[in-house]
Amino acid sequence: MANEYGGDQIQILEGLEAVRKRPGMYIGSTSARGLHHLVYEIVDNAVDEALAGFCDTIQVFINQDNSITVIDNGRGIPVDINHKSGLPAVTVVFTILHAGGKFGGGGYKVSGGLHGVGASVVNALSNWLVVRICRDGKVYEQRYERGKVVKELEVVGECDKEQTGTKVTFMPDDTIFEETVFDYDTLKQRLREMAFLTKNLKIVLTDLRNEEPVEKVFHYAGGIKEFVTYLNRSKTPLYEDILYFEGKRDNVYVEVAMQHNDSYNESVFSFVNNITTPEGGTHLTGYRNAITKTFNDYARNNKLLKDSEPNLSGDDIREGLTAIISVKIENPQFEGQTKQKLGNSEARAAVDSIVSEQLTYFLEQNPIVAKAICEKSILAQRAREAARKARDLTRRKTALEGMALPGKLADGSDKDPK
Repeated sequence: MANEYGGDQIQILEGLEAVRKRPGMYIGSTSARGLHHLVYEIVDNAVDEALAGFCDTIQVFINQDNSITVIDNGRGIPVDINHKSGLPAVTVVFTILHAGGKFGGGGYKVSGGLHGVGASVVNALSNWLVVRICRDGKVYEQRYERGKVVKELEVVGECDKEQTGTKVTFMPDDTIFEETVFDYDTLKQRLREMAFLTKNLKIVLTDLRNEEPVEKVFHYAGGIKEFVTYLNRSKTPLYEDILYFEGKRDNVYVEVAMQHNDSYNESVFSFVNNITTPEGGTHLTGYRNAITKTFNDYARNNKLLKDSEPNLSGDDIREGLTAIISVKIENPQFEGQTKQKLGNSEARAAVDSIVSEQLTYFLEQNPIVAKAICEKSILAQRAREAARKARDLTRRKTALEGMALPGKLADGSDKDPK
């Protein structure tokens, strides 16, 4: 019978088959976006080593055959036997889902890797992947094809006792991805972001597909303050200073940099453990609450807003604002593996209290900057009100539509039937 649905119709996907069957669940899509996500997964692991304080240089190569190599000088993935599985630790990392050093156990304090699926997903979705590890004076190598081990872990050379690190080279699977050509600019943008978010981390991107290799080095001592300057480079800032606040509450480390410019668009970017959260989340909510409340209080206390005028809305204050919100948190809760949105409630409280407190001090010590921001926000509010009134007038096409007309043009309203 065609509609038979019994016990044997329930299938169990073993190991990495699940990833190959439903790649979208792990990397978002199989389009160019998902393809580049593979690189970020491997680079994120290297950045986690940097956050833990063991790595200061990451090199990313786009090779001539469109494979990718990522080299870091972190501790190197462990190669000793993991007793629970009986396999070398590196094999566990690359072939078993939900296995990694970021579930507690002291390997990492904060990290962007949470689910233990990053490296294994990249492996599952690659035609082949080779990992080389420098540890304890030896160079180890292992090769996989479509997630399966094809060459056992072996020692292929020697290195300095002091030298450690990991080198991963992979070739995305062309039967899964719609396209397998990496875009240099897409990678450049994301790697620049990562370098801004981790002070003093050096990231080098090299494209070897041209006759002349193209190389770009990202290295920013100023961290996210330099990020804001970079984002505002083509606009005129409203004031010289970049407002920078940092602090720690309830084990959440918060860093915020912001500056207004003369445009009308808001560009606010939020990050958790250096992972971008395009849909925001609790840390962004906390930030918005803090600046809306603080600027309104300041404008009222300094008589910049009259008593009869309504409060400034968040949109008015954020007009022309460029800001970066970066939080580091031990157990982040994201919606989904692609980490679009943060869900931790403590992040909201931490960002809110740190920004409110430090912004209040800043505004009181810098009245000129405070006044400039408030005046821009009040203008935005008036423009919004004027636009609303104009819309209401336009919508009232005929005298019979029931909404009251302004003063002189009011409809006749005589009760006397004569």
